Amino acid sequence: MHSYSTQIKALPDLTPFEAEGMLALYKSLYVLPDCDIFRKDLAAKNEVLLLRAGQDLVGFTTIQTYLFPFQGSQRRIVFSGDTVVHRDHWGQQALARAWIARMGRLYREQPDCPLYWFLVVKGHRTFRFLPAFCVRFHPHWATFTPDLKALADALALDHFGADYDPESGLVRYPESHGHLNPEIAQPNEAERRFPAVSFFLEKNPGYLKGHEMVCLFEFTEEAMRPLTHRIFRGEG
Repeated sequence: MHSYSTQIKALPDLTPFEAEGMLALYKSLYVLPDCDIFRKDLAAKNEVLLLRAGQDLVGFTTIQTYLFPFQGSQRRIVFSGDTVVHRDHWGQQALARAWIARMGRLYREQPDCPLYWFLVVKGHRTFRFLPAFCVRFHPHWATFTPDLKALADALALDHFGADYDPESGLVRYPESHGHLNPEIAQPNEAERRFPAVSFFLEKNPGYLKGHEMVCLFEFTEEAMRPLTHRIFRGEG
């Protein structure tokens, strides 16, 4: 059994040793054509959430928070960057719970400004976090949410420009910006039976090349699953 701990660090407080540890974790799961791609993405974030098992760094996720004007009002956006957990620690819940709790604290800082989770998904495991946490999100295999689709398109076009295709909802770079190692990217037969996984494979057929599916979720009580909402409120 591992003893896990998590830590939120503002980007300026991240040590070079921690940053290089994050890069090493990323390269253990992803094919990365150029390490500067990772470093540039990290430099654009506000903070990182680190996961440790004992003293060892075994996972992280990066966070960028900003205001985005849309349809006459400001929206607060949390853009998730790279999220990586060492394979030996898949299945732990500490990172996810700490991330949800952090989102709750961000919401309480400005409760009158709508808060959204904006992410681009390279693999089916990441996409499965959405139905695990949420009941209403974009894109969904059974429900179309035009309000989220419109904002997702605006955010993705602003962030990715011509690399984003609104019709497909995918970001396709001319060359890979990093993609999962094929041996871990492809779901097994049991995983393919999950609706979220079969939908992801149909929606993003170029995932092995690093194509990314744009996703969006608004943090509201009605859109969250009960456990997610309890953690979000600081009660989990």
